[in-house]
Amino acid sequence: MSEKVTEALAAVEAGAEELDMVLNYNKLKEKDYSYVYTDIATVRSCAPHPVILKVILETSQLSTFEIVAACKIAQSAHADFVKTSTGFNGPGASIDNVRLMKATVGDTMKVKASGGVKTAQDCISMLEAGAERIGTSSGVWIMKDAKRLAEGVVHEGTQEQPDSHKSQSERASSRQAY
Repeated sequence: MSEKVTEALAAVEAGAEELDMVLNYNKLKEKDYSYVYTDIATVRSCAPHPVILKVILETSQLSTFEIVAACKIAQSAHADFVKTSTGFNGPGASIDNVRLMKATVGDTMKVKASGGVKTAQDCISMLEAGAERIGTSSGVWIMKDAKRLAEGVVHEGTQEQPDSHKSQSERASSRQAY
C-alpha cells in the first residue's frame, strides 16, 4: 500500500472533508500517464465523494502540454480540484497557468491558485483567470490590502484620499502617527 493511500485512509477515518495530494510530476514528465492516473484514482477510491480531492500539479515544473495532460488525467480520475502548487517548489501560481487549467477542465472541476499569491490584486487576478479558491500564507496582509483598495474606491477611486472625510486637525494628527 502506498504512503498516499495510507495517509488518505487515515485522514478520511479521522473525518477529513478535503484532501490534497501532489501529482507525481516526474512520472508525468516520463509520460507514464497510466501510473499518474492510477495514483490519483486510488486515492479517490480511498476518499470517495463527498470528500473533496485536490490534485496539486506543481505547474512551475511542467510545460504547457504537461499541465493540460495533468488536468485531463485528474479529471478522468474524478478529482474535484486541480491546484497550481504546494508553494514550496518554484514560483507558484501564474495567471497564464490558472487560465490554462480552467480552460482545460471547464466546469467539470475547480481550480485552486496556490503559491505566490500575496496581494489583494493577486487574488483578484487569479479569480478573474478562473480560480475558484486561493491558497496563501498572506491572508492577513491580503485582507488589509483589500480593505485599503476598497477604501480607495469608496473615496472617489483614489488610494490617496481615504481620510478626506476627516477634519484638517484629524488628518494632521493621523499623519503624525506615522
